[in-house]
This record gives sequence, structure tokens and C-alpha cells, in this order.
Amino acid sequence: MAELLLASANAKKLAELRRILVRAGVDGLAVLGLDEAADYELPAETGTSFEENALIKARAGAVATGLPTLADDSGFAVDALSGMPGVLSARWAGSRAGDEANRHLLLEQMRDFAPPQRRARFVSVCALVVAGSADGRSGAEILTRGEWAGSVAVAASGAGGFGYDPVFLPDDAQGRTAAQLEPEEKDALSHRGAALAKMLPHLAALR
Repeated sequence: MAELLLASANAKKLAELRRILVRAGVDGLAVLGLDEAADYELPAETGTSFEENALIKARAGAVATGLPTLADDSGFAVDALSGMPGVLSARWAGSRAGDEANRHLLLEQMRDFAPPQRRARFVSVCALVVAGSADGRSGAEILTRGEWAGSVAVAASGAGGFGYDPVFLPDDAQGRTAAQLEPEEKDALSHRGAALAKMLPHLAALR
């Protein structure tokens, strides 16, 4: 059976990626996490775009393990903040900050904005790299992108999901935050689900 490495150290993101791929019916492809592949150090995400960071992670995984590697780089983009936190979403409140601190800072920054000014979206870019040489760049490199439009809530709500899910009100979720959706609902609507759906034909070619 062909193998695919998911290059993420975020356990909740890894579980979501796996869940989406399983529900999409990716048969004949064993999806491995970092703990199931050769041990290597994840590279620093030094890119200035989701595309750059996704490729950094996917290239490193492909070179270290020799396996086709899929990486996701995603974040929360708020129109009133000129698209920020963006690629800084995971460390918006500082490099050691967690999800709750990041959400708290964002809500404080948005406190005086009226509903029409609270537009936001989740963005996910998936990179698939099949290394063709030692530098990981001469093989196939494929990028797909998904976005999920909505707005910033005035307060966090919901116990599901992770990251900014409790403060994101998707346009297509009937007034619920992303953290209030059932996993299968979120997968069908989300930025990550959209990016992975575009990637499926390329993953099928690996089998």
C-alpha cells in the first residue's frame, strides 16, 4: 500500500486532516503522522505566505522520509486587520501563546468594530511534494487553496474545533461558530476541507 506523510505537529490539525481524507474515501493510501515516520526536525515556518510555509513543511518531510508528503498551512484573516493574523495566526499573542491567548487578543483588537467591519475568513493551503532529488524540489509540487468566509464573533462560543474556531461565525453555519459545528459539518464547509477536496485527484495518483 502506498504511504503518505502528513507533516504536522499539531495533533488536532492532524486528526482533522486524517478525518477529511478518510471520509473522502482515499483508499489504497496509508496516511502516516510524524510519529509513524522517520524522526526528523520540523523546519521553522519562515515564509511570508501560506503557500511558502506549506511548501517548507512538505519539502522537509519528503526529503527526510522519502515519502510523498502533504502539509497544510492555514490561518485566520481579518479584513479590518489587513488580513492579519494570517500566517502569524498560531503565534498572534506571542511565540509561546496558546489558542486561548490568541483568541483573547483578537477579540480585544476587534472590540470596537461594528458587524459590517468584522468580516474574516479562514484560509488553508495544502502542499503535496513528491521528492525527486535530495533537495526535494525536482519532483512534483502541487498547491491547492481553500477559503471559508464569515465574520469575527463578539465572544468565543463552542467547545469543538481548535484555534480560532470559537470566534469565527461562518456565513454558511446558521449563526453558529465553527466550534459549535459537528465535525462532519465543519469538514464539509471548511477551508481545509475545500483545499483537500482539490488535492484528492493528485493523492489518488499516488496509489
